[in-house]
Amino acid sequence: MRAAWQGRGWWCRLLWPVAWCFGLLGAVRRWAYRQGWMHCDRLPVPVIVVGNVVVGGCGKTPLVLAIVEHLQAQGRVVGVVSRGYGRRGDDFVRVTADADPAEVGDEPLLIHRRTGAAVVVGARRVHAARMLLHAVPEIDILVCDDGLQHLALCRDVEIAVFDDGGVGNGWLLPAGPLREPWPRAVDLVVHTGMRPAFAGFRAVRSLADEAVDAQGRTRSLSLLAQDEAVQVVVAIAQPQRFLDMLQARGIRPATVWRLPDHDDLRGVVQRLDPAAPVVCTEKDAVKLWTLRPNAWAVRLLQAPEPAFWAALDAYLYTLRNDKNGEIHGEIRTRQP
Repeated sequence: MRAAWQGRGWWCRLLWPVAWCFGLLGAVRRWAYRQGWMHCDRLPVPVIVVGNVVVGGCGKTPLVLAIVEHLQAQGRVVGVVSRGYGRRGDDFVRVTADADPAEVGDEPLLIHRRTGAAVVVGARRVHAARMLLHAVPEIDILVCDDGLQHLALCRDVEIAVFDDGGVGNGWLLPAGPLREPWPRAVDLVVHTGMRPAFAGFRAVRSLADEAVDAQGRTRSLSLLAQDEAVQVVVAIAQPQRFLDMLQARGIRPATVWRLPDHDDLRGVVQRLDPAAPVVCTEKDAVKLWTLRPNAWAVRLLQAPEPAFWAALDAYLYTLRNDKNGEIHGEIRTRQP
């Protein structure tokens, strides 16, 4: 589908009237927020929204992880809200380290386990955020994993993430990959690919040098590369990227199991060779470890260029100093 959306073939043209209607509805909704007919809730702490305007994986969650760790290194108490895409049910749930990924979603569980940050999932981000702030009043900044189009939540910094696909054919869903028209006003743009389609900051992807299993044992990728029986299980939006990165580190798997993004992996476990090592992404490990605890998870690292961190810190510094030194100012609070 993503490949087809790079052009404007006949079936994209056939769907263009539907895309026009989709765009009209979105424009009316945004206008209603600007007019105040629909309410945008402002929280008592700054809010950073990280998301994409195109469908599919663009490296958003690895960037969220990097931002949370960056803020924590500065002494901030960070909270994270997320929809928890692919989970069962739509209740508001606080994520714990032993939570069922089917209940909270694999990405929120990964964020909590990796960073230790408090995370709440829920379709309505405002309610999730208020629940989180009530549970952990020490939180002084919130990061919203996805949610550029969730206009009910006022935000102070918007970060749009793109990969090499850019905006595809430039058309809205379903004729193209866009959730909303682009360009649109955002504070920061981050490109996670090697060939940015337009201006923005670069973020370099890489793999950690070691894989880890559910017991915390580690094994170097160079050692895994010597095993010719390695099996790879991958259930992410862009599986080929992970496979290419493994191959660049010398790992050439005997078997590759590609599953849909957010798959629960239960169907593949019975088909794995119990005697051969299994390699997966850190995201897939939160599900696979409950079924195969000796699977080796490889962490995907996202390293934005220094200029991105300088720009983000500048925005946050402005927020800290607005309103005579109060933590959360109104000047930078973005309305839809």
